[in-house]
Amino acid sequence: MKKILIPVLLMILAGTSCKKFLEEKPNGLLTPDNYYNTPDQIRAAVNGAYQGLNAPFATGIGVAVSSVFSLDYITGYTQRPRPSGNEDDQFILLGGIDQANGALQTFWTASYYPIENCNSIIANVSKTEVVNATQRDNFLAEAYFLRAYYYFNLVRLYGSVPLKITATTDLNNTQLEKAPVEDIYNQIVSDLTTADKAGLQWTDKTGHVSKGAIKSLLAKVYITMAGYPLNKGNEYFQKAYDAAKEVIASGQFSIFANYADLRNPTNYNTGEHIFMIQHDEATVPNIMHFTMMPYPELPISIQPSYSGAMAPAKAFYDSYQTDDQRVVEQNFYYTKHTQYSDPSKTITFPMPYIYKYWNDQAEISGRDGSNFPLIKYSDVLLLCAEAKASLDGGSTSDATALSAYNQVHQRAFPSGTAAASVTLDNVQKERYWELAFEFQTWFDMMRTRKAFDVANNTMVNLIGYKAPMHQRAFTEKDLLWPIPLAEVQKDPNLGK
Repeated sequence: MKKILIPVLLMILAGTSCKKFLEEKPNGLLTPDNYYNTPDQIRAAVNGAYQGLNAPFATGIGVAVSSVFSLDYITGYTQRPRPSGNEDDQFILLGGIDQANGALQTFWTASYYPIENCNSIIANVSKTEVVNATQRDNFLAEAYFLRAYYYFNLVRLYGSVPLKITATTDLNNTQLEKAPVEDIYNQIVSDLTTADKAGLQWTDKTGHVSKGAIKSLLAKVYITMAGYPLNKGNEYFQKAYDAAKEVIASGQFSIFANYADLRNPTNYNTGEHIFMIQHDEATVPNIMHFTMMPYPELPISIQPSYSGAMAPAKAFYDSYQTDDQRVVEQNFYYTKHTQYSDPSKTITFPMPYIYKYWNDQAEISGRDGSNFPLIKYSDVLLLCAEAKASLDGGSTSDATALSAYNQVHQRAFPSGTAAASVTLDNVQKERYWELAFEFQTWFDMMRTRKAFDVANNTMVNLIGYKAPMHQRAFTEKDLLWPIPLAEVQKDPNLGK
């Protein structure tokens, strides 16, 4: 990777509210000689390392275009109602991803730039004397977690990539070899276990990294290592189960009683929301509310023209049972809505659309300031059940795993009887329905090498499965994204 920057430490006002700590206020290139000299400077540097979380959601033009949608397009369960161009179609139709596709560069840059900031923070804050030991360790824990998070995305998307964990001090000899995939995963685990030792609180209402986020990400990393591509098996299923069980046993998280609670701003960074991207409608708006609007444009919104980014494929939507509360109108999806400025009229859509990201306030201000969930307690609960079902040979009656599964399932089917045992296939299907369109499904498909055959309500091998929106079946070459062409041109080592 020829282009590795001396950290661009984004100057972010320390002490601002939880909704504004991601606000960008660039102040040019900064070096350790004129930075890390006060607690406020350190806080601002660490805040800057969160910027990559939101970067894939950015859109530079005024329609529903953002690189993040590629993560759900490629699953084959997602359609794009607004007409799509070639770059989107490479994912939506599984036409084969061009190395020059802009989404590849977005995810690459959104990871490596903040990784470089994390490296600088770790190198300089480790030796600082301007904060006490507890403050120092807490700042470092955030940086270690964020570096692990970014590398986790990189290794899952691209496979073998450069592993750089030292700060850049000059621009000589910046070309790097790709690291073995297992080395990258081991570094991710090392960073997370180091972060865990700092003793952060289980929750953080400001939206910064917490112990709950660290343990939850460890569970996700371990269950990925248990599956593909490392196939470490039961030892790591056990680690995933143990990490998820710790989160559950902490008693600090809970699944919301109603799906509407997931959208309630008063619940951000609490309860089911373990780790979120922090947004503010004036400074760091969220794109999701308006990009999910129906297309062609219908008069249900103050700002309907930015619509049509993503909707469920009909076959996927139809895979939900009719009594599943997730398909009750305005829970996860909606098929109609009152007309904007005239609630006496109802507009019926030509297809179901995603309601998960509806924000009432956005319909007043014209901008969406809602937080976006990256790690939810429902995800951790289902990981716990999946890990234990895997350990137990494909089905489990373990009390912790059953409780975890039933919490999610019975919210969807409140009048149903709690399961006395659950199969691995049923847990995995539950993840498809529960976490749909949250940019989690592709990673599940990659680590399990399984797909949900929605037409037959069964889990099948990923390779050879033709998803509803795809033109052909998955092959091995579809599993990893190519390293961006621009990066290979700068560093030929990346093309090897």
